[in-house]
Amino acid sequence: MNARIWITSALWGALCAYASLAVAQTAAAPRVDAAHRLVGSDGMTLYTYDRDSPGGPSRCEGICARLWPPALAAADATLPEGYGVIVRADGSRQWTWRGRPLYRYTGDTKAGSMLGDGVNGTWHVARHP
Repeated sequence: MNARIWITSALWGALCAYASLAVAQTAAAPRVDAAHRLVGSDGMTLYTYDRDSPGGPSRCEGICARLWPPALAAADATLPEGYGVIVRADGSRQWTWRGRPLYRYTGDTKAGSMLGDGVNGTWHVARHP
């Protein structure tokens, strides 16, 4: 195998692995941490997007959803009070809080990170009152 093909294969493999990490989500119900932030079962911060309408479809698709992966719910998810589920354009199910879809941010690399808060003035940490 020549070097050019190997580099291309290695780069493609790395990109695929990164993409799968960005969209891999736990389907468990979000929870509230000590600071009243909504987090996934792994402690990663969840966000809302100002362009989404409560009860409406997600407006974060394509490239947006690669940077802001939806917090996915299992088909048999139990809905605690205040939570809901919407069906995305691709048929996957996404958690909502008070009707607003919930997302993660790929820039957050450890539990408790909130690097997505305030991005473009439209992304905000989801908070429980």
